[in-house]
Amino acid sequence: MSSSTDHHEEEDVPAGEDEDTGAQVAPIVRLEEVAVSTGEEDEEVILDLKAKLYRFDKEGNQWKERGAGTVKFLKHKVTGKVRLLMRQSKILKICANHLILPKMTVQEHAGNEKSCVWHARDFADGELKDELFCIRFASIENCKRFIETFQEIAEPQNREENEDASAAAVQLENLSVEGKSDAEKQVEEKSEDKTKQQVSAAPEKESKEDSEKKVEEPASST
Repeated sequence: MSSSTDHHEEEDVPAGEDEDTGAQVAPIVRLEEVAVSTGEEDEEVILDLKAKLYRFDKEGNQWKERGAGTVKFLKHKVTGKVRLLMRQSKILKICANHLILPKMTVQEHAGNEKSCVWHARDFADGELKDELFCIRFASIENCKRFIETFQEIAEPQNREENEDASAAAVQLENLSVEGKSDAEKQVEEKSEDKTKQQVSAAPEKESKEDSEKKVEEPASST
């Protein structure tokens, strides 16, 4: 009986299950770390918030979800230009990518203090498209921060554009005044020359009349 029991116990234990052979298997392909460029290396992050983005579908006349993720305002270290960039969470697909330009406005979405809307020429799909965006945040505070930052970026650019336009207008006015003064100088010079000619011609006329009188006087005395 004992021999048969031992035989069954030996069969129940798999051979070599817990044994360490000490063999080392080398990887077939060695993977090396590759630096991935995001295109944000030369930019400074001004604002970084979690949100959900929508775009207005004109054909369907309805809002469609564009993606949920992180929205950023990025300022270029060299040019100083600021763009809005939003990527979807995990897959990092771009939802929105456009510059903040002068005269762009953002406003709170009607009836929702956590959302706001704005128009932009967006480049998220690789080509410029006119889009109407709506973005929704988890809190009213984040929505206000987004609106305030958006306006702070757009307004100084608008003032600079107005200043440049005013400076250009002043330059044009100066050029027109200078051109007008040159023309006036030419007119004045011509009028002066004409006056001189008239003055120089007057004595000749008088001397001719005097000589005629002198010729006529002796004849009358005779």
